[in-house]
Amino acid sequence: MCEDHPTMTTAEIRSAFLTFFEERGCKAYPSSSLIPDDPSLLLANAGMNQFKEYYQGKRTMHEIGACSCQKCVRTNDIDVIGSDGRHLSFFEMLGNFSFGGVSKAQACAWAYELICDVFKLDPSRLYFTVFTDDDEAYEIWCNLGVTEDHISRLGEDDNFWAAGPTGPCGPCSEIYYDQGEAIGCGEPTCAPGCDCDRYLEFWNLVFTQFDRQEDGSMPELPHRNLDTGMGLERMAAIMQRQGSNYEGDLMRDLIDLGSSISGKSYDPESYEGPSRSLRIIADAARAVDFLIADGVLPGNEGRGYVLRRLLRRAVFHGRLIGIEGAFLGRMVDEVNRLMGDAYPELVENAAVVAGIVAAEEQRFSATLESGRAYLAAALQELAPGDTLDGAEAFKLHDTFGFPIDLTQEIAHEAGYEVDMPAFDAAMAAQRSRARAAAQGDAWGSFNDVWTTLADELVASEFLGYEESSSEACCVTALVAEGERVHEATAGQIVDIVLDRTPFYAERGGQVGDTGELLRDDLVVEVLDTQAKGDLIVHHAQVQEGSIQVGDCLCAAINERRRALIRRNHTATHLLDAALKAVLGEHVSQAGSLVDADRLRFDFTHFEAVSQEQLRAIQDMINEEILAAKPVLTRLMDIEAAKASGAVALFGEKYGEEVRVVSVGAEEHPFSRELCGGTHVENSSEIGVFKIVSESSAGSNVRRIEAMTSLGALAYLEAKEELVAQVSTELKSSEDLLVSRIHDLKDTLRATEQKLRAALVGGSSDRIQHALDAAIDLGAYKLIVARLDGLDGKELRSAWDALHSRDHSASLACVLASASPDNKAALLAAATDEAVAAGFHAGELIREIAACVDGRGGGRPAMAQAGGSDVSGIDAALAAATDRLRAS
Repeated sequence: MCEDHPTMTTAEIRSAFLTFFEERGCKAYPSSSLIPDDPSLLLANAGMNQFKEYYQGKRTMHEIGACSCQKCVRTNDIDVIGSDGRHLSFFEMLGNFSFGGVSKAQACAWAYELICDVFKLDPSRLYFTVFTDDDEAYEIWCNLGVTEDHISRLGEDDNFWAAGPTGPCGPCSEIYYDQGEAIGCGEPTCAPGCDCDRYLEFWNLVFTQFDRQEDGSMPELPHRNLDTGMGLERMAAIMQRQGSNYEGDLMRDLIDLGSSISGKSYDPESYEGPSRSLRIIADAARAVDFLIADGVLPGNEGRGYVLRRLLRRAVFHGRLIGIEGAFLGRMVDEVNRLMGDAYPELVENAAVVAGIVAAEEQRFSATLESGRAYLAAALQELAPGDTLDGAEAFKLHDTFGFPIDLTQEIAHEAGYEVDMPAFDAAMAAQRSRARAAAQGDAWGSFNDVWTTLADELVASEFLGYEESSSEACCVTALVAEGERVHEATAGQIVDIVLDRTPFYAERGGQVGDTGELLRDDLVVEVLDTQAKGDLIVHHAQVQEGSIQVGDCLCAAINERRRALIRRNHTATHLLDAALKAVLGEHVSQAGSLVDADRLRFDFTHFEAVSQEQLRAIQDMINEEILAAKPVLTRLMDIEAAKASGAVALFGEKYGEEVRVVSVGAEEHPFSRELCGGTHVENSSEIGVFKIVSESSAGSNVRRIEAMTSLGALAYLEAKEELVAQVSTELKSSEDLLVSRIHDLKDTLRATEQKLRAALVGGSSDRIQHALDAAIDLGAYKLIVARLDGLDGKELRSAWDALHSRDHSASLACVLASASPDNKAALLAAATDEAVAAGFHAGELIREIAACVDGRGGGRPAMAQAGGSDVSGIDAALAAATDRLRAS
């Protein structure tokens, strides 16, 4: 690399870029979340994402432009990461943007000034590409002093951006840095756009200036948009005189830590073996940290699957280079150290991230060896040139949690490919089954009518913090069966938008209000209240009269129901605080439901909550209720709210002004959260808090269901009635119930043991019948029998009984049972002599397990399988008999 410019750290480059554009009148925006507002995007993947509404003309930017450093994740080339110096899953995109405020010439002049005067890159090493027909950009670069031999014209594939076949579009101009002939391919045609690494593209300026029509014409847009993006990692590589994104200061620190943990040395020139694995681990550590910090949790769909795939790929490559214990947490800690100043959410959520990473790494490590053993066995059965069955690859995904790219990677190392069409078909079938099983809600998805209304109407004013009924609420829109209507009459279901309303629209876990809309000649029952953007939508049925757009009426909520909901909502705040106090600060809310009858609270935690912990949590909350503490609500600036210690929901996005709800004294509240819901005025209104259940709600997420006030009393009364009924049935007083139940269990256990002994013991009639029906196959004697009522362990006992009563040296069996829990159990077993004669229990079980919709395997001398279809037992035994007779 050349030595013609000063070096700059990644942090210095980031700061210099943003400062440069701020000084020229552009507003610096913080990075938006990796979870985008745009439902068409899985994850934020470009700096323009957060400016889409400005781009579409829905919002107006008062400054001449904007700048940002946007965190991004792209997932379409995960399998390539680590195999070259360019691809990253997580990266930072520096950008400056304008929506009519900055001319094309000004944008290019700023870019040239920043590169040459701030970053001090040698102009002779800069190369520029423009769209073939963009004479304007060509002339601008020439006027800035770029020589013609440093400007190339490229076609539409490289230098023209379009939103689609029609609509906004425009030419691009890319800026390249010449890293020198030593890095290039050496071909005489080598130039910007070549696949080699000599010319490194680091900044792309997109000039969206046309509106392509269906006839192909491209009139100018009302104003020109500017969207530029500079890859921070690429710029760091240039400024630090490195030839790869992985050699910049941040990535190299992470790679060096991975090298230290594994004991494997890193070679920047090698893209195979340990060096490739170290790049993959470093890249994944950053992505995993940022994704979880922004609220993504590991899962099997969407963003959760992307996170899990990256995390498991890192763990797998750690094992490949000899790291046996947990290590990813150390990598994440280093990411926080390196990037926490620029992205404070990493530090704020460090405890949550650490817990999720540790739990997910432990879980995957436990299944990794089983999955690799399963895959190794499947690969051993393939002949050279064969392809691994896609169904087998799907089993690895479904059963062991193996991301498909890991299966492909292991298979490729062994010299095999995976039948991806078959895998994709199996995956599609599973998703189809999941969709079919899902229950649709009454609202379904909003159609385009709501998009139109959200643009046309002023936001609904919510009055429900102070009022339970409001006069002069005017109807601004009616929607029936997905269409706007002017009127709805008695009997019709209709969605109603009011300009002002006391009805709370479902959000933040709190269900929507119910109630009535009234006028002298009109009664409308509100069945539910939902939000569509800034509109509050009342899902209702007209009971009497008719309702029209423009009508003014009285809106009255169901006050009793709202009071119950308020109690449960405030209780969730107390629960969140108590969970943190008992379990640790890593606890973060991951979802909730606040209804009139109950509350449900999901939270990040990595193991079941013990009964002792649940009791401590419940007691702590009830103490706060009995203490009759005030519940205070204040409107605050978001930064001031956070500084006050208010808890923000994990992954939630907030505006500049927020509602802060505190339970307890203002100076030292028991709970303080950002929340837009409705709450009691004093904790004593909750009455009593009772935990009903604790369970798993997904990977690293636990769920508590609870009741308060009247719901809790009804629950406790039902429990008392149940205890009374049990006491009557068992003819015992309530205080002696436990000892009475222990006595009955002991009696039942002794009876069951006697029954099992009779069923599988050596003197059992069924054992004798099975022996009498044995088949002589010449090389060994075969017993095939169905012994219903036994589980897998008891089938093994039956084999022991058969073997002890029949003294044949060469004996084998295939046994099956419909077990007590209505599952199919299969067993194949044999003496060493029968195995030597050709009997292989493992192979046989694998073949016949499909008959009972199951899976299994084992050694040649013994193998077992379980299945869900007991109707296939007879077919399994027949198939086994036919196979063994024919062998």
